Amino acid sequence: MADKRALETPYYLCEEELLEKNLKLLEYVQQESGAKIILALKGFAMHSTFPLVKKYLQGCTASGLYEARLAREEFGGEVHTYSPAFKESEIAEISKISDHIVFNSPSQLMHFKDHVKSANSNIHLSLRINPEVSASPVDMYNPCGLYSRLGTTLANFDAEVLEYVDGLNFHALCEQGADELEEVLTTLEKNFAQHFKNLKYVNFGGGHHITKKGYDVTKLIRLIKEFKKRHNVEVYLEPGEAVGWETGYLVSTVLDVFHNGMNVAILDTSAEAHMPDTLAMPYRAMVRGSAEAGEKKFTYRLGGNTCLAGDIMGDYSFDKPLEIGDEVIFEDQIHYTFVKNTTFNGIKLPSLVLQRGNGDIELVKEFGYEDYKGRLS
Repeated sequence: MADKRALETPYYLCEEELLEKNLKLLEYVQQESGAKIILALKGFAMHSTFPLVKKYLQGCTASGLYEARLAREEFGGEVHTYSPAFKESEIAEISKISDHIVFNSPSQLMHFKDHVKSANSNIHLSLRINPEVSASPVDMYNPCGLYSRLGTTLANFDAEVLEYVDGLNFHALCEQGADELEEVLTTLEKNFAQHFKNLKYVNFGGGHHITKKGYDVTKLIRLIKEFKKRHNVEVYLEPGEAVGWETGYLVSTVLDVFHNGMNVAILDTSAEAHMPDTLAMPYRAMVRGSAEAGEKKFTYRLGGNTCLAGDIMGDYSFDKPLEIGDEVIFEDQIHYTFVKNTTFNGIKLPSLVLQRGNGDIELVKEFGYEDYKGRLS
C-alpha cells in the first residue's frame, strides 16, 4: 500500500469505487434493455481494473491487433475488432483471437472474408455502416462528416455482402445523449432497415454518455428495446469514456512561477503529452479548487513542461497564490488520457495509481527512461 503523499507526480489516480458505480449503471442498462455492453479500449484500457470491469461488461472492442491481444489476454469475454483497414500480415492473428471482426468497407470484407474464416471458423463478420447523420460537436470527432473514411454510406453499400455478415455496426455519437441517439436511429432505419432482416445483431457503437449526470437512461433503454423488437436482433453498445467518466484525476506539481504580462505557473505535466484532448477537442479541464480566470483573487496561466508554445492547460484563478511545490489536480482524467500519452520531449509519463474500494492506494505502474528509449531506435 502506497501513501499519496509519497507518490512522485505526475500520476493518474483511478478510484475503484467510482469506477464500479459507473459499471453498475451500465449493468442496469444491460439488464433492463437486453443489450450487451462491451468496453472500448480506445477510451479506457487500465487493465489493472479489468478484474472488476469484467464482472459487469461482456467483453471489449478493439481497434487493431494490439488492443485485441490486450482484450484476449487481460479481459476475456467477447472480443470485437474493428479497423478502418486491416493488414495482410495481421489479419490471421487478429482473426484467431477475435470473436467478431468488423470491416470498414465491402471491399475489405470481400477481400478478407475467406482468410478470416480459415483462421477462425467460428468468428462473426460485420460491416460498419455510416448513417450520415451525427450531432458531434467537433468535426475532428465526427465519424459521419462529409467525406468520412469511417463506415460505408448507403450509396456505397453492397447488399451482396449480407450473405457473409452476421451484423452491422455504426458509430455516430461523441459524448452525447439518448436524444441524439434517437435522431441517428431514425435516419439509420430509414436508410438501412431493409437490410436488417437476417442479421443477428446491430452494434450501436460508442459515444453514449450514459454515466454523465442527467443522461436519460430510461429513454436509452426504451430505444434499445423497441429497436430489438422491430428488427429481431441483438444490440451491442461499446462505450469507452462512459466507463472511465469522472473516476479519477491527474496530480501534478508546480515547478516554477513567474510573471510575463500575467502570472504563469509551469507544471510537471503536459497538455500535449498527458491531456491531449484538451488541445484537440478542445476543452477546459477542471482544476480542483480553482475557478475561471479573474473569479478568484489570483489568476495563473497553467503551462506544461515541454517546449511546445501551445502546451497550455488554460487560465485558472485560485484563493491563494501558487507556490513552487504546490499540487495541482486536474479532474476527470482517466478516459482518453493515458491511452493517448506520448513521450514528446522525453517528458516522463505519469504513473498509474489505483485507489481500491477499501481506500488502499496501489502504485500500479511507474514509467522511466527505458519506456522513452524503448520507443526510439
